[in-house]
Amino acid sequence: MTIRRLLSLSVLAGLAAATAVPAAAEDASVAKRLDRAGLKYEVDDDGDYKLTFNYSSEGRTQLVFVSGTTQTVSGLTVREVFSPAGRVEKDGIGGKAALELLAASGQMKMGSWEIRGDVLHFVIKVLDSATATELSSLLDIAAETADDKEIELSGDRDDL
Repeated sequence: MTIRRLLSLSVLAGLAAATAVPAAAEDASVAKRLDRAGLKYEVDDDGDYKLTFNYSSEGRTQLVFVSGTTQTVSGLTVREVFSPAGRVEKDGIGGKAALELLAASGQMKMGSWEIRGDVLHFVIKVLDSATATELSSLLDIAAETADDKEIELSGDRDDL
């Protein structure tokens, strides 16, 4: 190997190490914001923050997640808040229902419907600079929207 190539590899290794530290700091910032908002959570196997919203008056719960990773778009750092609402096969989400979800997404003030694998999610793309109060509000929106859709799709079933 040439010295130039060794230097290039060293620089790349240094950059990789330098970018790994801020990513961990970003994740810690999510925990701090959730703690500040008084929300209980656990970190799942994917590194996402998993919360369970309890609608005790309805006898229901709803899972909602804050992504443990961020993405950068045109210099903006974005994180996802997402909540599962149904299963494509089990709840018959196809054709007409998918078009209705697409149309509904166009009417949403915050968030949209997305299908990931066999699961329908309500997803809100959030600037990672969202405060604890803003993040808490977005989690409420995602959980309530997804749970309402789950009731519509599955009736009394409360799988998600």
